[in-house]
Amino acid sequence: MKIPFIEVISWIEHRPDLMMWKFPDEDAEIKNGAKLTVRESEKALLLNEGKLADVFEPGLHTLTSANVPVLSRLKGWKYGFESPFKADVYFFSTKQFVALKWGTAAPVIMRDTQFGQVRIRAFGTYNIRIKDVATFFKEYAGTYPVLSVGELQIALRDYISPRFGQALAQSGIPVLDIAGNLESVNLKIRPLIAPYFEALGVEVTEFTVSSVNLPEEVLQYFDKVTGMNMVTDMDKYARFNTANAIGQPGTAINDGAQQGAAMGMLLQQVAQTQAAGSSAPTPVAPADDIAGKLTRLKQLFDSQLIDEAEYKAKKAELLQNL
Repeated sequence: MKIPFIEVISWIEHRPDLMMWKFPDEDAEIKNGAKLTVRESEKALLLNEGKLADVFEPGLHTLTSANVPVLSRLKGWKYGFESPFKADVYFFSTKQFVALKWGTAAPVIMRDTQFGQVRIRAFGTYNIRIKDVATFFKEYAGTYPVLSVGELQIALRDYISPRFGQALAQSGIPVLDIAGNLESVNLKIRPLIAPYFEALGVEVTEFTVSSVNLPEEVLQYFDKVTGMNMVTDMDKYARFNTANAIGQPGTAINDGAQQGAAMGMLLQQVAQTQAAGSSAPTPVAPADDIAGKLTRLKQLFDSQLIDEAEYKAKKAELLQNL
């Protein structure tokens, strides 16, 4: 059964992620005078016997020797261009492919004046489009029948990561200031990666660093500095930390929580006594109550919550009340 000649060639994009699609000819020959439809945001490439014959812009094209003169010079045209011919037709999507993801597969090491060498990770997005169809076909796409942007995205990811580290090193921006200078980092990275994309016939229309993850130890330091900047009453800050520590299991302060609470009550009572003034009569506490306080005081000293000088001073005060 003879395969009919191809008279109409076109592509209606059915997947938004496709960058290239080969027209399925099923070994049929293209009829002289066949119609080639190239829509907006598309380009078409004609390949004959492994050689690039022509690239077609958007519009309706009639495949004759008048508009494809290079065909008549290609090898194998025994009967000239007036007879049907065999050629491969590839369509390319020239729209922008947006919000492609990139990220550093491994932490990037950079020098910092405050923290020395710091390992950071970064993530972001970028937009691209095919700028030179012939270069894209020869340098990357090859003879794949279908090519998606996801496949290109994987290939480019390993290239972007080291360029990010290079741009960050050149910027000289301190680690703690990176979040506030992402726009500056973006402007430095794009020129560094553009030549590699252009070598593949691809244009970078937008490149964005959306987030930079700092090491845990840097974040902890930053949180401490932020907390200290918010403190206006150091006494309240100390009591707040003590209260937090009591709730944490396995801590020394939690193990001696009862002793700490008792010590706090004891100190408060002593302070109130001193504030009353020497002229006010000091009530004599019962012996059993003082004995209990001395026992708790000894427990505080044994738990190393007070030093020896404090222990002796408070012990002497309690004994005077006997």
